[in-house]
Amino acid sequence: MSHFADKKPHAVVIPYPLQGHINPMLKFAKLLHLRGFHITFVNTEYNHKRLLKSRGPNSLDGFADFNFETIRDGLSPMDGDGDVSQDVPSLSQSIRKNFLQPFDELLSKLHDSAMADLVPPVTCIISDCYMSFTIQAAEEHALPIVLFSTASASAFLSGLHFRTLLEKGLIPLEDESYLTNGYLDTKVDCIPGMKNFRLKDHLRFVRTTNPNDSMVEFLIEAADRVHKASAIVFNTYNELEDDVINTLNSMFHSVYAVGPLHSLLNQSPQNHHLTSLGSNLWKEDTKCLAWLESKEPESVVYVNFGSVIVMNSKQLLEFAWGLAKSKKPFLWIIRPDLVIGGSFILSSEFENEISDRGLIAGWCPQEQVLNHPSIGGFLTHCGWNSTIESICAGVPMLCWPFFADQPTNCRYICNEWEIGMEIDTNVKREEVEKLINELMVGEKGKKMRQKIVDLKKKAEENTSAGGCSYMNLDKVIKEVLLKQY
Repeated sequence: MSHFADKKPHAVVIPYPLQGHINPMLKFAKLLHLRGFHITFVNTEYNHKRLLKSRGPNSLDGFADFNFETIRDGLSPMDGDGDVSQDVPSLSQSIRKNFLQPFDELLSKLHDSAMADLVPPVTCIISDCYMSFTIQAAEEHALPIVLFSTASASAFLSGLHFRTLLEKGLIPLEDESYLTNGYLDTKVDCIPGMKNFRLKDHLRFVRTTNPNDSMVEFLIEAADRVHKASAIVFNTYNELEDDVINTLNSMFHSVYAVGPLHSLLNQSPQNHHLTSLGSNLWKEDTKCLAWLESKEPESVVYVNFGSVIVMNSKQLLEFAWGLAKSKKPFLWIIRPDLVIGGSFILSSEFENEISDRGLIAGWCPQEQVLNHPSIGGFLTHCGWNSTIESICAGVPMLCWPFFADQPTNCRYICNEWEIGMEIDTNVKREEVEKLINELMVGEKGKKMRQKIVDLKKKAEENTSAGGCSYMNLDKVIKEVLLKQY
């Protein structure tokens, strides 16, 4: 009899291989670890290398019962040092074709390790909902599987209905002109829980003219498998998306809102020994925190377009001059791969204009930045992690959605919750300047600040002991993850 038999349950956790998916899933893994689970966290070889490069070669060692494993991603190695987010359509195709076998091999390897008494036997799988091949693996190995949505519940619901949009002839678009002729403003009323949504408010993948679009196929395939999961977990809380969560509850037997995860983690007393276990794939630049110390409360605009967006140099310049002309202090995070075609130079004229009040930095510890007293507004791409971190920090937003679930999040931020304003896709410096001033010192900005502070309070209530998200985490552990244990 293994001496592990009476010990820990063992969860294998696998995110979709992008920064914005790895972050929340690592947080969820930490929460399970704090509640007694042995964790095997699975990255692709490519991202694992980036993680060790950004955090140090031994940064993942020495955590008891928290191990990292890798699988190959089936893509050809990228040129250069590969410090960029991979192409999402290529990655998604490879996930469909190439990931099941190496994941299966990893589960067999873990089984052998358990037989040799090196790790506890695997008792469950926690999979990103867009890594749906894991459902087949879970069936083959007779394991319960929880699907984790790293996007909002609303974006998840939108993705579930791509087959409906296709069947109703709403997508694909007839030709490129449909992107600009007002067609995207068409009301979509065939999705329960998402009232008054326009086509453009759905996942960005609706904007395709290709009847065999690979991302649409990828979403439909994932949606067709969801009902086979033991449960679905969301990094959200009830008050934030109650209509959608009610709709999902009527569609699936086990839906759990357990967010905001970082708020749950911050309130876990034993969390400190895991704080050094990070997931940023770029090196963090912490100098900006000292710079923020010198600024007045709520005076600084924080600008970060996330880990995937790329823009052209013209768009970058419009943002740059809009920020400069607003005369507000700002902290702007510019990734190495933010601009199409690589490097860019901001003119000395611009440098002089902002010298005393603008700081351009590399990747940063975003949660710490957003919670700094000097931050008064957030210019964001509306990724879900950024959105929920901004809500928890009580910081209103300027939105420039660009990709995937960002238009859906933007719709909620600006129209449903009224805690942000949208910048036109075709960005102009005058509009950026005007909206920054409205956000930081205008009447609308004040109202948005009050509303976001209310949402922040609700997030804290949900994640404190006895709160709804706190109880849901306990439930998903007891009712699903420990069911066979």
